[in-house]
Amino acid sequence: MWNFLRGFYIMTCMEYEILKNGEGKFTEKKSVFIAAVATARSEEEALSFIGAKKKEHYDARHNCFAYVIGDNDEIIRSSDDGEPSGTAGRPMLDVITGHHLHNVVVVVTRYFGGVLLGTGGLVRAYTKATEAGIEDSVLLERCKGKPLSIGMDYTLLGKIQYILKENEIFVEDTIYDANVTIKAYVETELVDSLNKELINQSGGKVSLEWGDECNYGISEGKLLLF
Repeated sequence: MWNFLRGFYIMTCMEYEILKNGEGKFTEKKSVFIAAVATARSEEEALSFIGAKKKEHYDARHNCFAYVIGDNDEIIRSSDDGEPSGTAGRPMLDVITGHHLHNVVVVVTRYFGGVLLGTGGLVRAYTKATEAGIEDSVLLERCKGKPLSIGMDYTLLGKIQYILKENEIFVEDTIYDANVTIKAYVETELVDSLNKELINQSGGKVSLEWGDECNYGISEGKLLLF
């Protein structure tokens, strides 16, 4: 259910965050387009990354950018940085949203090759460069759900573990004390059905404590909160 991906294999029902930054390159009629992709959880982080890339590529003709920030994409910005309106920032933003990426910033640097590309050529070049940058990144599927703490007697442990495994629930930790406590994360659409199943299958002998809804992902067996 949780995917740790190299490159992008997009399904419309999935949303992603950048786990590891990437960089891609595309060349069109001697103009070189270099895309840098990074995580940005605030507009300040995005602007800092953009500023750093502009400083790094101070000799480039253009440093165009696009970013999407916030749990619900509250901040969406893009810039053509001197390219004809709508030929750089908007196509970059379309790639980001089309691949269901969140909390991400992309800068595409253009080194002019001496040949004008025209509107269509520019849109294609900035699109291809952005896609190359995302393909080089490591993406993490983002899940929306709730933390769950399950308290029980040792005699119920096997049954509860079986239920969690059958529902593909991620177990963060199991604490063995006088009783057993399982710490898990449950996707939002499974919360109600799992709650009922745990109560019914245990005869109401488990203690269930649900936390607030949050965004999270799983990488190499470890929990990441967004």
